[in-house]
Amino acid sequence: MLNPSTAKAVIDHALFLGADFAELFVEHHQSGSVEFNAGDVDKINGGIDFGIGIRLFFGHKVLYGYTNSTEEEELKRVTSLLAAKDNRDQIVQASALNFSRLTDKHPVRQPLSQDANLEAKIAFLRATDKAARAENGKIAQFIGRILQRQQQVEIFNSNGLHTGDTRHYTRIAATAVAQDGNEQSTGFEAPGALTGWEFNTRIDPTSLGQQVAKQAMIKLTADNCPSGEMPVIIGNGFGGVIFHEACGHLLETTSVAKKASVFHDQMGEMIANPVVSAVDDGTMANEWGSINIDDEGMATQRTQLIKDGKLTSFMVDQMGAKKTGFAPTGSGRRESYKFAPTSRMRNTFIEPGDSSLEAMIASVEKGIFAKKMGGGSVQPGTGEFNFAVQEAYLIEDGKITRPLKSATLISTGPKVLKEISMVGQDFELAAGMCGSVSGSVPTTVGQPALKVDNILVGGN
Repeated sequence: MLNPSTAKAVIDHALFLGADFAELFVEHHQSGSVEFNAGDVDKINGGIDFGIGIRLFFGHKVLYGYTNSTEEEELKRVTSLLAAKDNRDQIVQASALNFSRLTDKHPVRQPLSQDANLEAKIAFLRATDKAARAENGKIAQFIGRILQRQQQVEIFNSNGLHTGDTRHYTRIAATAVAQDGNEQSTGFEAPGALTGWEFNTRIDPTSLGQQVAKQAMIKLTADNCPSGEMPVIIGNGFGGVIFHEACGHLLETTSVAKKASVFHDQMGEMIANPVVSAVDDGTMANEWGSINIDDEGMATQRTQLIKDGKLTSFMVDQMGAKKTGFAPTGSGRRESYKFAPTSRMRNTFIEPGDSSLEAMIASVEKGIFAKKMGGGSVQPGTGEFNFAVQEAYLIEDGKITRPLKSATLISTGPKVLKEISMVGQDFELAAGMCGSVSGSVPTTVGQPALKVDNILVGGN
């Protein structure tokens, strides 16, 4: 996408101006989506974006700019504007560029560039809509969306790196709305993968429609949730969003390097119950949060964050490594060429344990089964959070008795890690989008069901 001789000339220019390190991130991004609403196609969108990000290091200072031009003089002009913000006499010698591309671990059969699947996507959404409405006469609305995109990246830097990658993403979102008089509730699922349109063979539209309709109907007739501190069983899959938001961000050097994380000085210490082991893994085949290389050009890897309750690693990008001394983990990520990369999560999850869901529920005298988590908010630095529960049930005398609505879980990440006493075997992953200082990136959360012995539940 960019002539290597042009890239080398720009990098040499950056180092001549005093930068310790220079990098060019070239991106070509293509997307296409179809949206379904009120029983028919609502929108069909598509687009292409292209640009080049220029990143310079001056010690621990990062300077970043971008342009849509591939012209050498324009790239040098942007570089000069950045370097003008920091003036140093030392000149670093750039290494010769050496192109390499890792073996693609995520095979794709139907990429967007060869997309002839618009009618098939519409038929998929129509079938999902039909199944949702057929599930119950109180399903008043269905909203569906299929997004497919292709991101090509090429990375050059002053250490001689020249590499590239092509990433294919497909995600299907389905929302059912149930209504009974003035009462209204929703069900939502949004599976995704690092793959092409062949992803549809893994998702049955009828089952998807029935699933979101059942979620909506369960909440429509649910009882109010009790409040107070109590044991809570958090369900598998998207239940992992609590670990991601309340703990995972605290293990990124984005916060660790600034000592804005409560875990910044706890490497090697017990930060969780010994039943808890957690991983951030970018290598899992075709998973939504996987990548062959990160957005700094480093091969992705599996990073053991917590092992048997002990903190064993952070997620580290290049600048994070310079500031903390920890080795990079292939975790440098960004939304697009408009953002400088920082340490970010990929597929982040709590590993399976040896307890059964039945045993967890049987151990609770009175508490909540948070079968499916929803959204929430987190206080950066401390991990203080409150998360809504999308589908919840009351547990009484070791048995699930009735569905609940308006449940909220309130605690802190560090506290929750120590309150987990049982971890299940029913491991599952779920796709999501994560926002941070380097934009919004595809990430996967996950866990088996687990028991939190004591957590504040907000109800009404």
